[in-house]
This record gives sequence, C-alpha cells and structure tokens, in this order.
Amino acid sequence: MRRLALLCFRRRGRVALAWLFGIVLVGAATGAVGTGYRSDFKLPNVESKRGIDILEGSFGGQGAGQVGNIVFQTDRGVNDPEVRRVIEAYLAKVRKVPGVQSLTSPYTREGAAQISDRGAQAGKIAYAQIEAPSDATFEETVAIGKKLTEEMPKVPGLRIEIGGSAFAKFEVPSSEALGVGFAIIILIIAFGSVLAMGLPIGVALAGIGSGTLIAGLLSKVFTMPDFASTIGIMIGLGVGIDYALFIVTRFRENLHKGHSVEASTLIAMETAGRAVLFAGTTVVISLMGMLIMQLSFISGLAIGAATVVAMTMLASLTLLPALLGFAANRIEVTRRRGLIAAGLVAIALIGTGLGVTALMVAVPVAIVVILASFAFAPMRQRVLDKPPKPLRETVAYRWSRIIQHRPWTAVLVGTALVVVMALPIFGLRLGFSDEGNYPRSTTTRQAYDLLAKGFGPGFNGPLVMASKVPAGTDRSTLQAITDAVQADPGVARVTPPITNDRDKPTAVLWRVVPKTSPQDAATTSLVNRLRSKVLPAVTGGSELHVAVAGGVAIGVDFTEYLSARLPYFFGAVLGLSFLLLMLVFRSVLVPLKAVIMNLLSIGAAYGIVVTVFQRGHGGWLLGIEGAPIEPFVPMMLFAIVFGLSMDYEVFLLSRVREEWDRTGDSRTSVADGLAATARVITAAAAIMVVVFGSFLGESDRVVKLFGLGLSTAVLIDATIIRMLLVPATMELLGDRNWWLPGWLDRILPRVHIEAPPDLDAELAELDIEAGLEGTPRES
Repeated sequence: MRRLALLCFRRRGRVALAWLFGIVLVGAATGAVGTGYRSDFKLPNVESKRGIDILEGSFGGQGAGQVGNIVFQTDRGVNDPEVRRVIEAYLAKVRKVPGVQSLTSPYTREGAAQISDRGAQAGKIAYAQIEAPSDATFEETVAIGKKLTEEMPKVPGLRIEIGGSAFAKFEVPSSEALGVGFAIIILIIAFGSVLAMGLPIGVALAGIGSGTLIAGLLSKVFTMPDFASTIGIMIGLGVGIDYALFIVTRFRENLHKGHSVEASTLIAMETAGRAVLFAGTTVVISLMGMLIMQLSFISGLAIGAATVVAMTMLASLTLLPALLGFAANRIEVTRRRGLIAAGLVAIALIGTGLGVTALMVAVPVAIVVILASFAFAPMRQRVLDKPPKPLRETVAYRWSRIIQHRPWTAVLVGTALVVVMALPIFGLRLGFSDEGNYPRSTTTRQAYDLLAKGFGPGFNGPLVMASKVPAGTDRSTLQAITDAVQADPGVARVTPPITNDRDKPTAVLWRVVPKTSPQDAATTSLVNRLRSKVLPAVTGGSELHVAVAGGVAIGVDFTEYLSARLPYFFGAVLGLSFLLLMLVFRSVLVPLKAVIMNLLSIGAAYGIVVTVFQRGHGGWLLGIEGAPIEPFVPMMLFAIVFGLSMDYEVFLLSRVREEWDRTGDSRTSVADGLAATARVITAAAAIMVVVFGSFLGESDRVVKLFGLGLSTAVLIDATIIRMLLVPATMELLGDRNWWLPGWLDRILPRVHIEAPPDLDAELAELDIEAGLEGTPRES
C-alpha cells in the first residue's frame, strides 16, 4: 500500500489523466459495441426447462420466447367492421417491426379464443399475442415496445395497451442524482469544506462510471438482467462515497496534527486505505459468492455489481491519493460562495431526482440546511481553525461509557429490537411478482388489468404443458390428460391437445389458464399439484412425460433451485468472512461476534422487506402492492448487506485494535475507538441510507425492494448494532475479545490493516523534506 500511495501521490498528474483516458476509452468501446442486458431465468435440469426445450425443438419456439400482448378494448365491440379494419391495419404494421418473431391476431382461426366471451365484457376486449426471441436483449425488446406505441392508431373509443414486462417502457433512473444531491449536503455538514466534500463525490463517480461501463461490456459475455446496472450504481454510490470519506477524514486528521501533505496522504492510505482494501475485497467476495448458484442470471448480477464495487475501491486507492496531492492544504479552505455553489448543485440534483413539484419543496429545505451548515463551519478562510475536540470529551465517547456501565441492559434491549423486526421473515414467501405490480399509470399494468377483466385473473399467468409423443400413442390418452387437468378445481380452462403434426405427431402441448393470478399462492399450489398428483395419475404406465412450463412454473423451479443452494452460499460467505476477520484481528471471538451481529441486522432488514413488499403494509407510500419476494432477493441482499456491514465492522474494530495495541486496556480502547470513528461512520451511514433510500422513487419494484432493504439494513447496523451491541458485547468479553489459541496464532498468516510499525521513521523524513519539524504519529 505504501508504494502505491506514494506513486499515485507523486505522479498525480499521470494518474488523473490515466483515469480520464481510461473512462473515455471504455465509454467509446461501450458505445461502439453496445450492451447486452437481458433477463434469462432458464434453469438446468428442471421440469420447466424440459418443457421449453420441447417447445423450441418441436413447435418452433412457440411460447418459449419473450411474450407480450397488444390489448384492445372498445364498447362498440372488436368485431365492429370499422374497429376491425383499424386493428388489422395496425397489426399488419406490427408484423413488420424488427424483432417481432410471431404475431397471433384475434381475427385468425388460431386466435379465435383471444376475444373475450366473459360476461359484460364479451366481445369488447381482445388481444393479439406477440413474441420476441428468447435471447433478445433488454434494449431490443424495449425498442419493440417503443415502436408498437409509435405505430398505435388514435381512434376515439378504441383503447390499446401494450402488455408484457419485456416490452415495458424503460424509464431512465434519476435516483442516483437524488442520492448524490443529498450526499453533498451531508458531506458539507460533516466536513464544512467544499473541496473535502467534492473529493468523495468525484472519486465515487469515477469508480461508478468506469465500473458501469465495464459491466455493460461484460453483459455481452455474461447474462445480466436489465436492472443489474441500476443495482450496481446503487451499491457503487454508497460504498464509493464511504470509502473515499474514510480516507479523506484520516488525511485531514493528520494535517491537523502537523504532518505534511505527503505524509498525511501516506498515513491515510496505510491506515484507512488498508481498511478500504480489506472492506472492498469483502464486499466483492460476498457478491462473487453468488457464483456458487451456477445460474447465468445470478452470476450476471454478481459480476455486474462486483465490477462496480471493485472499480470504486480501485478509484479510492489510486485516484484519491492523486487528488489529495492536488488539493493539499486547500482542502481546509472554503468560502461562503463555495458553499452556496455546492448547495445550488445539490438542489439541482435533488430536483432532477424528485421532479419540478418536489423541487419547490426541496429548494427551501436545502437553503435552510446550507444556512445551518454555516453554524457548523464558520466562514473564515480556513474552515477548521478551531482544534478538534479531544476524543474523551465527545458525545460518542460518553455514550460508549454509558453502554459499558450497563452492558447486559444494552445487549437485551438491542437484541430484542432486532429480533422483533426480524420476526416477519418466518412468513417469507418466495416467488415472482408480475405486471400486476407495475404502477397503475403504466400501459403494462393497464393491459394486465384489461386481460384479467376480460379473460379472468389467471389469464395473465398461463401454464404450458408439453411432452414428447411416443409412437403408437392413442389420441384418447391425450384427451384423458385434457379432461384430468380440466377437472382440477384450480383450472379455469385448458385447450385440447395441440400436436406438431396432424398425422404423425412427435410432440404435444396444452395451454392451461388457472383461476387465480400468477403471483397467487394458489397458482403455485396448482403447479405442484399438476406435477405430483394430476399428471402422474393419468400418465402412469405410459411413456408420456408431461412437463409443466410457463412463467409461473419457471418461477417455482427457480425458487426451489435457489432455496436448495442458499445454505451453501450462506455457509461460504459466512465462513470466508470469519476467516478473513480472524486473520486481520488475530481473534476468534471478535469475528464470531461480527458474523452474528451482521446476521441480526440482515434478519431485521429481511423482516421489514417482508412486511412492506409481501404483506403490503405501508405499500401505498411507495406505490406498491403486496406480492411474493423475488427468489434471488434474499441471496442478493445477504451478499450486499453482509459486505457493507463488514465495512463498518472493519473501520470500527481496526481503530479499536489500534487503541488496544497501544494501551492494552480493553475498556478504554473500545470507547476511544468508537469515539474516533463515530463521526465518520455516522456520516457514511447517513449517506448510504440516503443513497439507497433514494431508489425507493424508481418505478421498478425490484429496485424499490433493494432500496428499502439496503437502507434499513445500514440504518439498523449503524444504530442498534454499532451504538448498542458492539460496545456492550466488547465490554462483556473484555480482554477475551482478542483471544487466539497459540497453535492457531502460529499457523495463521499475518495480515495487517493498521499502520505498520516502521511507518514513523518514513513519516519523519517526509515531514522534514516538506520543511516541517515532524510530529510523532498518533492513532
């Protein structure tokens, strides 16, 4: 770390230009090649995959691609001659849209059932089914949806809506602007310096920009879902600002102690920089642990997010030392006009994220905050002429001593709070939400509601049964399957058997419409019942092996596949994190305690997500309705939250360890370590909560879910865990915190994230070279 820090500091011009050139180069490459984001939920060796293979091999991929619907509704009736002429002319244009693989009109023999015969809506609602290739990218399907909207005729009394999530309108995310805007305000209050505020923001944006562009290129190689870039930006903003914040804070501390700019940079990188390297590596390892699942969809999410985190970490370790060299002592200088300008930038970003109406509210609020910041940072030439308050006179130190005097009370209260929040997790139901969870204003949701109104709630989640047909199979056997499925109480209707060849069929399929919606638990039960009871009862003794496929069935298989492998993933991440912490802190109990506490904060975040997104409590505030939790979310949240929680654990415990090594007093080292890191951890946590919380304003339900889960997890971790449970448990353990068996101490390699012992001599030389007297290093 020492050589890297000095190299980047002394050759800061070259480093800054290298970053700038690299971002431009990768951006140009991404612009030329494009991205390949696409959702692919296909699974290996499961029943739904077998059904899809039959559809692709024997029916030309019919039903195996990305399917959507063009829904028509008119009180005149869709068979009205004028209405029919308009619809058929429009569908003729749709057939020519690039990327449309197939189209089934309601006016053809194959689409005769696509006109509603249901009650008052009979003849008034119809749909045309369109299909894009299964390997079509996110950009390609969105382009199809956009073209369908552009070609749409404007006829009074005729309503046309485009259904299918693959063809949904893509809204450019603006939450990152909102997060950055609030981060600017928080950093101004925390630092009182525009330049000190700008460094973490700039470094984070450089890391996110490069990481997102590289992830976009990787999406051409790996399967990445369309929201992977948004998740990457969300995580990158949080960790990028935090990592730079920790380093800049340590840099300023060393300036205040009288060190030269170069020596201050070196100390910051040899202490906070080492912690950033370790913490960032932990996050990357947690994310890459998802590769254990061996699913292209999950692997793409992991690779995309890990790439952004790795690049933000690299920016903090290389670009930031260079920028500190440029900033030098000017990092302590700011003026009123600088704060006002920064405040106006924050207001503009907040307005971009919230919209014009919310901007009218944001402007006065931001002005009040900026004025309040003047009280924190008197506008002299130097912001912090006043020396910092001694650690043992800070609120954080006094708080720690209060908790340490009543450790059992703190442990019981903190644990009870977290456990109560985590209780809803026992009612967790995994599954996929559907177009019925889109905002009511979107054409996707309106198409969904029209289809449910005209054809029943189960129409939006049809099942497809497919099988190979052995030679000599009697037609009556296929009809018996139809009759048995139709007799099930959960089935609204089933088509007659459809063969791929009238005379010598080799494959057959049925389309089944459930009575309940796709995300209803009863529909999942229907899939399981068809597979375990209904179909085996009628095909037993024959060579027919009917596979149940379709969106709901894929979701069921996806959920079961992931659930079976979650213990391996959890075990790998927990075990590796425990080993890494044990290597760094030379302790058994400290990493064990850290793992347990991180599990508590993750459990509480899970509980809150289940309460809001599954049960729907308070969902109206976020514009959502209750639905199952996507099966990849618990795993993804676990990887991200565990990595982020370890960040705070490392930053706090590394400072506590420094104090313990210096004094040998387990009690004062905890209080001193907490006091030394409280301000920066609080600011970092506030930024993460704001950044993650800002994504609650996105239209995508999954992005909202991650925003709530991550923001609440960080909030719980920075308050209940760090302020109550950490000081209380470390007080109860005393010197045992740092216990390590002798035999284990001898075989474990030594990894240091605190400053090495020979750093003082080099710092003195750097200070002398800079014309300073040189001061002894303080922790």
